[in-house]
Amino acid sequence: MIRPVGARPVRNVAGPVIRSLRNELGWSQEQATARCNVVGFDISRASYAQIESQIRSVTDHELALLAKAFRVGPERLLPEILPPWTGKGKKDTWKSRKRD
Repeated sequence: MIRPVGARPVRNVAGPVIRSLRNELGWSQEQATARCNVVGFDISRASYAQIESQIRSVTDHELALLAKAFRVGPERLLPEILPPWTGKGKKDTWKSRKRD
């Protein structure tokens, strides 16, 4: 789900794709978190939920570990079309866009 314009800043673009993939696999957030921990990504369920909700940023290293946990290539965790980027120093964020 992409947030409507004016909502809180979007901190990553992978969250909705990760949520969708998790749901396709039939995993709960707890199961996804457990898989992450197995591959070396020490993350709590709450932090994982923040990634899916686009509240928390994701580093490239974390994205690679998420891909490993889900057994997909890192490119699979990114949307096909990237939203515009708004760079404002400490307030860098992805622009929200309305869902079609």
